[in-house]
Amino acid sequence: MFARNATLPDAMAIEQLIQIHVGDGTLLGRSLAEICENIRDFVVIEHDGEVVGCGALHLYGMHLAEVRSITIGKKAAGKGAGRLLIDALLAEAARQSVTCVCLFTRIPEFFGKMGFTVVEKELLPDKMYKDCLRCPRLHACDEIAMYMGELPEKTVLSTSPHAVQYYTQLVSLAASVGD
Repeated sequence: MFARNATLPDAMAIEQLIQIHVGDGTLLGRSLAEICENIRDFVVIEHDGEVVGCGALHLYGMHLAEVRSITIGKKAAGKGAGRLLIDALLAEAARQSVTCVCLFTRIPEFFGKMGFTVVEKELLPDKMYKDCLRCPRLHACDEIAMYMGELPEKTVLSTSPHAVQYYTQLVSLAASVGD
């Protein structure tokens, strides 16, 4: 079993792996077209010639990258494939000189063992602005935000007044739903 950068011929296998977890809301759906457009973000785990896991590293800038679309198929579960995948994605983040890597998860214990620390979601506005608006669990989010490295002081949002306005509305909306 080994990790490698994904290539376009892997796109359908990646889509199938992600799709397994879309119905229950564990992962956000990714269309085949979206996967193809972002194939360079993906790493796959291959075992006996078959793609048995995948994950992506979304770069927001040198200040932040996000580990996303992480899934391991049943054949590779419990055999170290998750650790192999995260190690490969973290190596890519280091290669890109990223100072903070984040993720949103429902299994913080797994990522905690790898050195990730729990953080308030609001301290990762780039991530929230990118995905939270289209998430079916926007008003009932049960994911835990985690990070590794140095939390960014400056974000992409801090340089865009338009984005800050949308983010502020998102946070206000989420807070009013919680009341």
